[in-house]
Amino acid sequence: MTSATRADTLGKVWFVGAGPGDPELLTVKGRRLLEQAGAILFAGSLVDQAATLYAPPGCVIRDSKDMTLEEMTAWLAEQARAHATVVRLQTGDPGLYGALIEMARPLTAAGIEWAVVPGVSSAMASMAAAGESMTLPEVTQTVILTRVEGRTPMPDGEDLASLAAHRSTLCIFLSITLMYKIEAALRAAGWPEDSPMLVVHKASWPGEEKIIRGTLADIKARCREAGVASQAMIVASPTLGALHWDTLVRSKLYDPTFTHRFRKASA
Repeated sequence: MTSATRADTLGKVWFVGAGPGDPELLTVKGRRLLEQAGAILFAGSLVDQAATLYAPPGCVIRDSKDMTLEEMTAWLAEQARAHATVVRLQTGDPGLYGALIEMARPLTAAGIEWAVVPGVSSAMASMAAAGESMTLPEVTQTVILTRVEGRTPMPDGEDLASLAAHRSTLCIFLSITLMYKIEAALRAAGWPEDSPMLVVHKASWPGEEKIIRGTLADIKARCREAGVASQAMIVASPTLGALHWDTLVRSKLYDPTFTHRFRKASA
C-alpha cells in the first residue's frame, strides 16, 4: 500500500511504539509503516528524531510536543483523509502511559480505522542496559509497572507503599523528580536501607544513556551527582545484582533433573 492521496476513502492511523530511544529498537513492522507513511505525528519531547529518518520523501512530519490532545486527534483525522497510512509515533509502547484510548476514541467516532504496533518499553530496555533480570526463581516472579502520584492521582489501592509490600520487582515510570516519595514508600513497606536500586536515564539512547546503581539509602544522592532529573526509569527489585551472588536457585526448565515434553530428566 502506498501513501498516495485518497479522496474517496479514509486512511488508517497506526499507533506505533518507537521503543525507548534507539531507532534500531523499532519493530520491523513499525519501521515498515514509517517507510510507507504519508504523515507522521511524533512525540518530539520523548522520541528521538532519528526515528523519523525512516519516513519517505514528501511525508508530512509533525512534532506533537506543543499540541493538545484535541489538536493531535484533529491532525490525525485530517491526515487520514489524505493518506492511506498515518503514523502516531509514541515513546515505548503505546498502551503504557501513552493516552492511546484518549486518542483512539475520537478516531473511532469519526469512522477512522486504527491499530497498534507494540514497542519496547523503557522498563525492559533499562534492565537490558544494566544486564539485570526482572525475575528469578524463588526470588520474585512478579513485575509491577507503576508510577508515583504527582499531578496525576493514583487509584485507590495503588499507592506505591501498598505495591512495594509485595517485595517484587518495581519498575517506576515518570517519577525521578519524586524520588523522596519513592524512598518513603519503600521504607513504609519495610524495605531495608541496603535494598539495591537502579536508575537508567535515557535507556538505549546512543551516547546519552546513564546507568546509576545504589541502594535505598543513597540512590537519590547518586542521581543528583549524575545530574539525572528527567527521562529515567527507576527499578527497585530483589533481583538486582544477582550476577554477582554466590548462589542462585536454578530454573526448573533447564535443570537436568526436570522432565518436560521436549526432554526427559537425567538420573
